[in-house]
Amino acid sequence: WHKMEDIINRGGGDLVIQLYNSGCDEGLSAEAVRVSIDGVEKTLDAGSLVVLKPGESICLTPYLYHRFYAKGSRCLVGEVSMVNDDAKDNRFLEPTGRFPTIEEDEAPRHLLVSDYAVFLKGLL
Repeated sequence: WHKMEDIINRGGGDLVIQLYNSGCDEGLSAEAVRVSIDGVEKTLDAGSLVVLKPGESICLTPYLYHRFYAKGSRCLVGEVSMVNDDAKDNRFLEPTGRFPTIEEDEAPRHLLVSDYAVFLKGLL
């Protein structure tokens, strides 16, 4: 809920993005969506589909649900975002696992943010 990100269609086909604001109950809101596409502010109906051609970008602000897919052919998508805290910053409409469950067979060399609570329990 804190992260802003720019999504950029770096090449290939079109990138289609569907947008909704989050409602007070954290569900999908029927309220109009405000976004910046290539630096131009636009107001769109809830659930609108934005089509980014190669080279175009969109700025996604906090509390903005989005899903995207390629149309026409594969496309290369880039994301430039604020620093991400995997434990707090990602919000999905339907619960989903952020990382697959792994049966560890040796101690980790490097921890992810979400690992600290598990591996350093009692030390913090």
